[in-house]
Amino acid sequence: MVNVVVSAGRNGVHDFILLRASAIILVLYTLFLAAFFIVTPSVTYDVWQAFFACMSVKVATMLALIALLVHAKTGVWQVLSDYIKPALLRGVLQFLFSVLLLAYIVFGFSIVWGV
Repeated sequence: MVNVVVSAGRNGVHDFILLRASAIILVLYTLFLAAFFIVTPSVTYDVWQAFFACMSVKVATMLALIALLVHAKTGVWQVLSDYIKPALLRGVLQFLFSVLLLAYIVFGFSIVWGV
């Protein structure tokens, strides 16, 4: 049996569900933004700022950002596991990507809630 040392989920089924759920969230958020652009005749800075000042948009954006983090972490783990065979290099790269994704969440949180 293969021991999974680092995985986004507890097992393959959990990873599968996380990937599908995060993909659905990202598609719904994309459709939400597309609908905003279709419905809004002229997107100016004031309209854009008012749009993101709404609490539901902030929550939806943070949910989409977290979904993106989960999706990216699982994808990076799968790609590195398949193509980087030296364990030390794979561990270092996974750590660097995890720190980068964490920085995205921190900056995303500060940008979204700073409006």
